[in-house]
Amino acid sequence: PAPTLWLRGADLLADDSSIADAARRTLARAARIVTAAGARGDMATATPERIARLAADAGHPLLVVLDGPEEMPPLLAHHLADWTAGTAAWLREYRVRLVVACRPEHWETAGALYPPGALHRPRRPARRLPPALRLGDLTPDQADKAKERYGIPPTALAPGHDRHPLTLRLLAEVRAALPPGVPGRPDTEDVFGAHLDLMCVRIAVRIAAAADEHPRGTAVRRLAARVAGQVHEAARRCLGPGQGELDRAAFEEIFPWRTGWASAVLTEGLLVPAGAGYRFAHEELGDWVQGAHLDLDAALRSLVHRWHRGSGGRAGAPRRGSGGLDGDPYRQSVGPDPGAGPRAGREPRSLPVPRHRIGPVIQAMVLLGRRQGTAALAHRMADLIEALDRLWTDDGPRDEDAAWWAAHLLGGSLLRVPDARPYLGVLRVLAGRITRRSAARGPEGPGAYGEFGPWFWRRLRLPEEDRIDLLRRLVPADGVPRTDGDERYLDAVARRLTLDAPAVQPLLCRWFTDERPLMVGPDAPPDVPLRPTVAAAAQALLYARRDLAVDELTDALVATPHQRAGELLAALAEDEPTALCRAVERWARDEDRPARRSAAARYAGLLQQRVTAEGDRALLRSAAGILLARPEDGDLHAAALTLLVRDPGTRNRHLPAALRVFAAGDPRLPVELLAEVFPAHPEPVLAALRARLARPGDGGGAVLRALAGLDTPALALHVAGLVREYIDAHPEDGTHTAEYVDLRLEHGPAARALLLPLVTGLLRDRPAPPAVRAALARVLAGSGSTASRPLRAELLEVLLEFEQVTGRDPDVLEALLRAAADGSGHRPEVRTRALVHRTGMLLVRTPEGAARFDRGLVEAARDVPGFAALVTRWLADAPQEWAAVVGPSARRTVEALETSRPSMPMPMQAAGREHGSLRPA
Repeated sequence: PAPTLWLRGADLLADDSSIADAARRTLARAARIVTAAGARGDMATATPERIARLAADAGHPLLVVLDGPEEMPPLLAHHLADWTAGTAAWLREYRVRLVVACRPEHWETAGALYPPGALHRPRRPARRLPPALRLGDLTPDQADKAKERYGIPPTALAPGHDRHPLTLRLLAEVRAALPPGVPGRPDTEDVFGAHLDLMCVRIAVRIAAAADEHPRGTAVRRLAARVAGQVHEAARRCLGPGQGELDRAAFEEIFPWRTGWASAVLTEGLLVPAGAGYRFAHEELGDWVQGAHLDLDAALRSLVHRWHRGSGGRAGAPRRGSGGLDGDPYRQSVGPDPGAGPRAGREPRSLPVPRHRIGPVIQAMVLLGRRQGTAALAHRMADLIEALDRLWTDDGPRDEDAAWWAAHLLGGSLLRVPDARPYLGVLRVLAGRITRRSAARGPEGPGAYGEFGPWFWRRLRLPEEDRIDLLRRLVPADGVPRTDGDERYLDAVARRLTLDAPAVQPLLCRWFTDERPLMVGPDAPPDVPLRPTVAAAAQALLYARRDLAVDELTDALVATPHQRAGELLAALAEDEPTALCRAVERWARDEDRPARRSAAARYAGLLQQRVTAEGDRALLRSAAGILLARPEDGDLHAAALTLLVRDPGTRNRHLPAALRVFAAGDPRLPVELLAEVFPAHPEPVLAALRARLARPGDGGGAVLRALAGLDTPALALHVAGLVREYIDAHPEDGTHTAEYVDLRLEHGPAARALLLPLVTGLLRDRPAPPAVRAALARVLAGSGSTASRPLRAELLEVLLEFEQVTGRDPDVLEALLRAAADGSGHRPEVRTRALVHRTGMLLVRTPEGAARFDRGLVEAARDVPGFAALVTRWLADAPQEWAAVVGPSARRTVEALETSRPSMPMPMQAAGREHGSLRPA
C-alpha cells in the first residue's frame, strides 16, 4: 500500500497557502509523539517534501487524504482559489496524489478551481459536477454482504433504507444493545433516533460512573434525558455562524469537564475534536439533529425569498448574513469589498452561508412533512418553484446564490422524502415549468431548472405509474441540448422500460393520447412540415424495444383502445407474426374479457395471410376452434369459420357450417371466402349465394358489391344468373343492381364479356322492371373513368334502342335526362346535346312524356350549374330542331334562368372607409 497521510478540513488554518502547510503541521505533531516514545533520528527532517520524494522514488507516491474540506476556516474558504492553485502546484512538483472526500456542494465550487488535466476522470463521473466519483447507497450485493457482516436480517430495515451505509452501521450498534426478537422495520430516521438515544444512555452511564455513583434504571434514564437535552442544545449551537462546528467555549459550557460530561461525550464518540472546535462524529446524523432545531421559514427567507421579494435583485437588497442557518447575523472580516464605496474600508464584507450546510435545511424540510403534514411541505416546495421563476431572467439569475439554494433545496427535499406521492402536484408544476421554459428558451437550455434532469425523476420515490406520467410531461423539452451526459427524458423512459418492460409498456400506451409536438433541435429547418409528437415517440419506443417483452407488449396494446395501438399491432403482425399468433391464441382463451376474444378473431384473420410456419398456423387453428366452441360468442363464429375454411387442413370439416352462416345473412363472413372455395365446391357455394341474395333487406346489395370486385373466372360465369335472381327477388330495388354494373364497368374492356350479355338479357330477353332500368340508365349515362366510357356508350345504346322500341317507360327516360344533365360537365357538349335531344324525342311521343321532359329540363337547368347556358345556346343555334322537343313555356323558363343568374360582383371601394375597403358593387 502507498504511504498515506490523512488530514481533516479542520486541520487547515486561515493563512495556509496549500495543503503542504497542514501536512507539515501534522507530520511535526506526529514527530513529537514518536520522539517522546524514544525513537532515534532527527524527526525535524520528516518534512512532507522529503517524504513525498522518497515515496515517489520508491514507486509508491505519497497519498494525501483530505477528509471534510468543508471544515476549513471561513477565511480560507474565501481564498479557496489561491489555496487550490498552490495545492495543485505542490502536488505536481512532488508527485503527490490527493483524494478529497467532501460533499457535492463543496466540490461543485472547489473542483472547478483545479487546473485542466489535474483531476482524475472516473468511468462514470458524477452529474453536473467537476470530475468526481459520487458515493451513494450500496449496491444490492454490497448491502447484502454488509448486513451479513453486521448480523442484520435481510428484512430488518424498511424498503428504500436498507442500502444506506450509515443506517446499516448504526442499526448494528442499536441491535447489539437490544434483546433479541425486537419487532419492527425502522427507516433511517428511526435508526438515527434510536442510536442517539443509545449514545445518550451510554454517556449517562459514564457520567454516573465518573461520579462514583451507582444509579439504577430510573436515575440513568433521567440522566440520559438531561444528556439528550444538552446534545440537542449542542446541535442548535452548531446552526450558528461558521462551518457547522461547535466552538471550544460552547462545548465546555454544554459539557463541562469538571463533572465528567465532556470526557463521556468524547469517549463515546458522539462528538469528536475538529480543529479548534468539535463536531458530530457522523455528519449526516449531525444534520438530522440540527434540522430538528432549525427555524425553516426563517432559513428559507434568509437563503432564498428575501432576494426576490420586493427588491427584485441583489443590488437593492441588504447584504446576505454569513454562516449561520439560524438567521443570526455573522460578519467575518475578510477585507473590504473593492468598489463598494467609502464604507468599504471600515466595514468588513460578510460571507454567505456555505452551500455545504444544506444538509440541516433539507432535514428540516423533511421533518416538517412528518410533523405538520405533507401539505405544509408542499406549500414550501411550491414557494421555491415560484422563487426559481422570479430569480431567473432571460439574462441569467438575478442572484446566483439564492437561485442555487432554491433549486437544491427543492430537489434535495423531493429526493429525501420517504414517499413522493403526496407531492405529485408540486412535481407536475415543476415538470410544466421545465417544459415551458425549454420551449421558450430553445437551445439556450432550461436555465434555473437545469438541476432537474432525467436522473432526478428516476430517483424519486414514486410508483412507476406516476413516474412515467411525469416523464411524459417532460418529453417535449427533449429538444434542448442536455448538460448531464446528453441524456434525454426519453432516454430515462427507455431505461425504465429496459428495467421492467412488462410494467412500463402499459404506461407508455397511455401516451398515445398526447399529441403535443416535440421540440426540434437548433439544426432543424424552421419549416418542419410535421413535427413528431409525444404519442409518436412512445409508439416508436415500444416498437424499437419490442424484444424486451413482446408477449406483454401485445397484451398492453390490445388493452389500449387507440388508433396508434392498432397501428403498432399491425406492424407486429408484419415483423413479429409468431408473437402475435401466440397472443391471438392467448386472447381466445380469456374467459373474463370478451374484448380480448374479439381481438383474437380480428387479428387471426389478419395473420392468416402472413404466416407460413406450421406452428403459427396451429396456433391460429386452436384460437379459431376455441372461439367456435363458445356459444355465447356467436358474433365471432363467422371470423373463426373464415379462418378454418381458409386452412386446407380444416376446410372440408367446417365449410358446410360456414355456408349456412353465410346463407343466413351474417355480413361478417366475406364473399371472397366463397370465391376461394368455389372451384372445389361449386354447387354448395352457389346454393349459399342464391339463398343469401333471396333474403329480404339490403344484405344482398353488399353481396353484389363484393361480387363486382371479384375476378374469379369460374364464379364469373354464374354471376349473371345470380344478378337476375336478385332482381326477381327484389324487383323494386334497382340501386344495387346498377351499382354492380357500375363497379364492373370500371374494370374496363375486360368486363364486356360479362356485362354485355347481362345488360342485354335485362333489356331484351326478359326485360327488368322499370325501377331497375331507370337505375341502369343513370349508371350508363354517367361519365365514369376513361377506360369504362366506350362500354358505357355501347350499353347505353342498347338501353335507348330498347326504350325506343319496347320500353317506352317515362320514368326510365326521365332518369336518363337527369343523368345527361348531371354529367354535362364531364363529357363533350356534342354528346350531351345528342343524348338530351334523343331522350326528348322519345319522351314527346306522348303528352305525358312531353310534360315530364319540359319539367325535367327546367329542374336540371335550375339545379345543375352551366346546364341552362347549354340549353339556351342549343335553342338559339337550332330553334326548329328543338321546337318539336322543348315547349314554349319550358323554353322561356330556361332562358329566364340563364339571364337572371347574377354575375360575379366587382369589388369597389366602400364609402366612408379608408385603406381600400371593398364591398360588392
